[in-house]
Amino acid sequence: MPKTTPPPQRLRVADGRTPLWRAHNFFRTVGLIYAIVWFGMQVPHYERPALATLEIVIMIGWTVFTVRRFRHREGRTNTLVLIDQVLVSTLFLGNQLIMTPAQSDGMIPSVTTMWQPSMVTLAGVQWGWLGGGISGAVSALINFLNRDSFEALMFQDAVLLIGSGLLYGLAADTARRSTERLSQALRTEAATAERERLARSIHDSVLQVLARVRNRGVELGGEAAELARLAGEQEIALRSLVAAGPPEHDPGGEIDLVARLQVLRTGKVQVSVPATEVRLPEQNGSDVLSIVREALENVDRHAGPDARAWVLLEELPDEIVISVRDDGPGIAEGRLDEAAAEGRMGVAQSIRGRVEHLGGTISLDTTPGEGTEWEVRLPRPTTPPGRGANGRARKRMFTRRTADPVRQDAADPQSEPPPGSATNPPDQRADPAPRGGGEG
Repeated sequence: MPKTTPPPQRLRVADGRTPLWRAHNFFRTVGLIYAIVWFGMQVPHYERPALATLEIVIMIGWTVFTVRRFRHREGRTNTLVLIDQVLVSTLFLGNQLIMTPAQSDGMIPSVTTMWQPSMVTLAGVQWGWLGGGISGAVSALINFLNRDSFEALMFQDAVLLIGSGLLYGLAADTARRSTERLSQALRTEAATAERERLARSIHDSVLQVLARVRNRGVELGGEAAELARLAGEQEIALRSLVAAGPPEHDPGGEIDLVARLQVLRTGKVQVSVPATEVRLPEQNGSDVLSIVREALENVDRHAGPDARAWVLLEELPDEIVISVRDDGPGIAEGRLDEAAAEGRMGVAQSIRGRVEHLGGTISLDTTPGEGTEWEVRLPRPTTPPGRGANGRARKRMFTRRTADPVRQDAADPQSEPPPGSATNPPDQRADPAPRGGGEG
């Protein structure tokens, strides 16, 4: 029987909070030993020694159980931590039935004593600074109820309980973020290594075949020339896909728009992007990609088989500008309104609707026979959706304008600059429109 390759193992990063879990287990164990010592000294004087003995037995059993569970990642569940909070708080409250009034008034350690604060450190490690702070506040409140006293020592205990929860929680939050970042870095490294492996394989097989088909088709001419052209376009697209880095997500839910746009390069589509990353929230970035793709699809549908397109991304201090241009026949006056009336909502919904949802503006520059240009301006993510940098709702949509010359970005020096750019002298007006020149 043929051998099967086992599926790749899912990459797993060690929990960065593991040292904190060990510290908690150590603190709980030491607290239990301290409680047992005080129990042996005070048990003859308790009001209900049998109940105190039962409480110590429960504390010993629960400590052994939780320490063993919390040693392993799978055992650190929210349910178990919540049960721990309830059980320890109940045992802490039970001291009212165990201790005599004289013991409470004399600030004699309770049965739970130093074992009880371990519930606060546990909440901090599991739930962060907020959970640790709340657990510390609950513990301080129970302590006031048990002692029925408001001496300075009680307030010191309250500060220590709440402070411990906050500090453990902050440390746990930091460790959790570090773990997530390390996990993301390792996933990216693994994806990059796999991509390089595939790139080598593709280069040695698919790309070489496409190049051979292209060259042979050009030599034969005729119908073979059309196949050569198609093979050449697919070769360019595949090389762009292989060269682009893997799309990355960060813990904040952002994507790099530069990497996502680069894969749109083909023999007919040139993409110019900044040399640095342009990060957007994941949903915003997906909407921007959908806008660009819809514009490029309109070129395929309406600008003719030989039309070329250019995509330009610019990042400004307070906004992001995306231009999509083509050298097709342009759009006749009123054609977009007719397309919308006919129920063809590509521009109205896929392009204009998304831009409006993102709080941006879109302008169209087109003249029959001279191509089309869409320019989309989107506020930075810090600007509330639907409003401009000045806080007012943006209203301008599809304003006719004179196209600004498109600059070829230094990050894409190999690309042919569109006509009308700084590197290709203008011909009285900017080069034909982008890949948005369609009817929707």
